[in-house]
Amino acid sequence: MPSEGRCWETLQALRSSDKGRLSYHRDWLLRGEEILEECMSIPELSTYSGWVVDHILPHSHQNQLLSENSTLSSAPNQVLSIPKSPARHAEVSSPVSPAAPSGTQSQDEYSQAKFVVLRPSRGMEVEGCIRMYEEVHRMKGTKGLRQWQEEQERKVRVLSEMASEQLKRFDERKSLKQHKEYQDLREVIEKSFKETQGQQEKLKEEHRHRAKILNLKLREAEQQRQRQIEQERIRKEEGQDRLRRLYALQEEVLQLNQQLDPNYQHKDLLRIDLSGYGSRGNQLCGLISGIIRTTTERGFPTLDDEAMAERALQEMRQVLTSLQQEISKAIEEKKRRDEEEAKQKQRELQQQPKAKKEIPLPTLSPGGKQREAGLQVKAGESTMQWYQQLQDTSSQCVLAFDGLTNSKDHQSKKIKMDLQKAATIPVSQISSIAGSQLKEIFDKINNLLLGKAVHCGGRAVSVTNHPQGLDFVLYKLAEKFVKQGEEEVASHHEAAFPIAVVASGIWELHPRVGDLILAHLHKKCPYSVPFYPAFKEGMALEEYQKLLGYQVKDSKVEQQDNFLKRMSGMIRLYAAIIQLRWPYGNRQGVHPHGLNHGWRWLAQILNMEPLSDVTATLLFDFLEVCGNALMKQYQVQFWKMMLLIKEEYFPRIEAITSSGQMGSFIRLKQFLEKCLQHREIPIPKGSLPSSFWRS
Repeated sequence: MPSEGRCWETLQALRSSDKGRLSYHRDWLLRGEEILEECMSIPELSTYSGWVVDHILPHSHQNQLLSENSTLSSAPNQVLSIPKSPARHAEVSSPVSPAAPSGTQSQDEYSQAKFVVLRPSRGMEVEGCIRMYEEVHRMKGTKGLRQWQEEQERKVRVLSEMASEQLKRFDERKSLKQHKEYQDLREVIEKSFKETQGQQEKLKEEHRHRAKILNLKLREAEQQRQRQIEQERIRKEEGQDRLRRLYALQEEVLQLNQQLDPNYQHKDLLRIDLSGYGSRGNQLCGLISGIIRTTTERGFPTLDDEAMAERALQEMRQVLTSLQQEISKAIEEKKRRDEEEAKQKQRELQQQPKAKKEIPLPTLSPGGKQREAGLQVKAGESTMQWYQQLQDTSSQCVLAFDGLTNSKDHQSKKIKMDLQKAATIPVSQISSIAGSQLKEIFDKINNLLLGKAVHCGGRAVSVTNHPQGLDFVLYKLAEKFVKQGEEEVASHHEAAFPIAVVASGIWELHPRVGDLILAHLHKKCPYSVPFYPAFKEGMALEEYQKLLGYQVKDSKVEQQDNFLKRMSGMIRLYAAIIQLRWPYGNRQGVHPHGLNHGWRWLAQILNMEPLSDVTATLLFDFLEVCGNALMKQYQVQFWKMMLLIKEEYFPRIEAITSSGQMGSFIRLKQFLEKCLQHREIPIPKGSLPSSFWRS
């Protein structure tokens, strides 16, 4: 177009002008903020340039721009119509038209626009050409873009249709493939199912065959088990029969042993020594007891055990026969001797004058009887009376609180439980931690026995809550002291001293407690009397074993080690009680059960035949705890007794002790030899020094 070429000429003329040839420098930015703002602001056209672009260009395009350009070049003063720009100004005022139309109108609105006559200028013409050029290119671009968009939309539709068709074909192929795979899988499954059925049939056949074999084996195993059960039953029956025969043999041996007692009859035969028969009888009784104890632990006795017991019975019968023969000989010898003495006296009377002469008395023992060469197998009569008196006291005490024990009343049962806890819990708390703690426990027990209220389990408890409360507490307290010796002292030997000092103090203030302690002690440990219970005719063996101190549960006797451990604990407690006194009590008074009773016990047990394993154990425990106190009290007499034990009693213990029970005998022998060598009995471990009571 001519106007477009003219614009380029105009631009080239401007570039060749003086102003266009000016050179610009970058340091002009430093001249001030105002210049910088002007440079950075968006350049603006004249207020009329927009109107020209919106109104003149569309109109001139319709009226052939070429004729217009020629007219403009020939008449420079021709009037131009300049439209208002729609993009930059929403509303422009002019001298001719007070309100210009909006820049967003369509081409028809442009044709109807009103024109105003303006005088053309060179700048406005250039600006109008620029705007016209931009509008033409914008319209071309818009049209091209619209055509491109339509083309792309058409291509997209075509591609979408193609993709849809391909997707359908893909789905068809996929479905066909799945169908084929399903058919193949079904064929494989049917084939494997048939193979599995065949294998199952084979397995069933094998299973039936194996089941037949297993049934045969099970029947054989059941028959074998029945045979074993029958054999075990026969073995048990035979074992029970052998055990009953053993018990019968033991009973017969015990009965024969009673007849071996040299004091049983013929007490006038004082010139013969029958103690060897009694010792051998005790050895045979111990042998049978050991067989029964061993077989009880092992199961049932064997034929060898029964044969050994029968040999022991035969030997016992031979011993008794020998004793009877010796006694018969002794009787005949005595008769002959008496006849000779009578004849001799008669001859002497005939030869000597008839005057009366003094006849010397025989030498008597301190007890008023001539000492026998043999030892006793029974306790003395006075000792048995004392033992029976204590047991009667215990039985009377039990009868005294029978109403409280057998009461069905809920309140009475509650009182009984509270009193039992108040009596037994403090005894369980006794220890050698501190003297002050021991004194608190003693005061609590003493206050309970005095009828004062004590706190137990968060409640106040007193023996006055029930008329039979005091008897009940006395009995349970004594029982608990002995039980502590049986359990606590048996496990920890040092615990004997704190328990004994509290028991001794309570005994001194409340003598009934002491009698009940002795009754419980003698019942659980008859060797503390000392007393060896005799087997009576018609007595059950379990009852006799309980009398000896063994614990029998479900017809099973406790093991010998456990039995000796319990007996040791109770003897140690007894040995500690007889030498200790409560330090805060009355020192001027006499010990209620002092060292004289310990000396009596030691003398009496040495006057009795020893028991295998038991006597050596109890002698060691007693001397280890009480030996130092007895040494200080009896001095020379004590050492004489120690020599007697070493020289005369040790051979008796060794004679009845089997090779498997020599441990207790060796321990006692080494202890006594060491004491005799140093002429000193060591202070027992766990004894309470004077500093203990200040802790």
